[in-house]
Amino acid sequence: MSLAVFACFRHAHGATMVDMLVYRAEGQAVVRGEDLYAMRLPGWDLPATYPPFAAMLFVPSTWFDVSTLRVLVMLLNYALLALAVHLSLKLAGWPRQHRPAVVILATGLGIWLEPVFTTFQYGQVNLGILCLVLWDLTRSDRNRFKGVGIGLATAIKITPGLFAVYLFLTGRVRAALVSAGTFLAAGLIGWALLPDASYGFWTTYLWDPSRVGVTVLVDNQSLRGAVCRLLDVNDPGLVGLVASALVGVLGLGVAVLAGRSARVLRRADAWGAVCAAFTALLVSPISWTHHWVWCVPLLALLAVEARTGARRVLLGVTLLVFLSHVMWTVPHRWGRGVAWYWQLPGAIYPPIGIAVLAVVGVRVYRARRQAADATGGGAWALPATAPDRDPALTNRT
Repeated sequence: MSLAVFACFRHAHGATMVDMLVYRAEGQAVVRGEDLYAMRLPGWDLPATYPPFAAMLFVPSTWFDVSTLRVLVMLLNYALLALAVHLSLKLAGWPRQHRPAVVILATGLGIWLEPVFTTFQYGQVNLGILCLVLWDLTRSDRNRFKGVGIGLATAIKITPGLFAVYLFLTGRVRAALVSAGTFLAAGLIGWALLPDASYGFWTTYLWDPSRVGVTVLVDNQSLRGAVCRLLDVNDPGLVGLVASALVGVLGLGVAVLAGRSARVLRRADAWGAVCAAFTALLVSPISWTHHWVWCVPLLALLAVEARTGARRVLLGVTLLVFLSHVMWTVPHRWGRGVAWYWQLPGAIYPPIGIAVLAVVGVRVYRARRQAADATGGGAWALPATAPDRDPALTNRT
């Protein structure tokens, strides 16, 4: 029912699916042998921003007219949302017998989460990236192909590369190397087939955030964007750099410490992965609202642990934030000249991300301290990992 209502809503209000159009234009540039990064989407003046390997993956979109492609992309995103919910439940360690019903219910509700809703509106690839990463994270460390999904996701959108760092620092060295190898192989394919575009992307365009968009827009829910709007500037300078660096170091530290605390903390690796994702979203120069689809596994984790009144309130507040679409109520979408009382609504996701890092950090510290008190050792000298990180073993409910 919810999906039907959503389809009617989209039909009544229209959806530009403008990012889908950019992807299609990138695929056309590859097919025609045109300069990929000189391409601008007619009527929108939007450039290509992904690596050449991603543009090659967009070639099949050129096989369909735009109207047909809109329908196909919407159906694909429906399927990817259901898969993302399933993998999030698996990551969180939900009882297997309850998952099918929860997938159906959560997919119907999940469509209205602002990051998911906006992904559908723009025809974005975020749910596909999310599924690739979750597919890796929910596999046993003994699986020799663990890391392939993260490598492919990084080859498409770069920022998932932080998960390879997370795997390495939490002792999954082979998976991290597989991820790096997959990324390198995809990059070499891009160099072999699109050498000029590859040279331009890796030497110039990757380092130019202005190609992606305007930092100060309320659409940008990174820490840098929030600081820009708070200071009413287009470039936060040293303040933004220091804030991002601090959050990056602390966030990755919390993620790694959580991931290495499987002996003392339930769902440790799941919380570590979510912290790694939120760290990447916070420190990226631009994190559009639709990049925050990592709210899906976050909500799955909060829901499976919502056994007390306080945790149920936390779940309710988090769900309300991601259902609110509140940043779109800010009077000045361009981000400049926003009154102080609109600062929080206009940058609601960064505080949520920082709060998640803080809460998980406190939980990990308390869990390790309690275990250390019980054994008479130091909180940071505890055995770091469990013998196997298979979610079936470490994420019991």
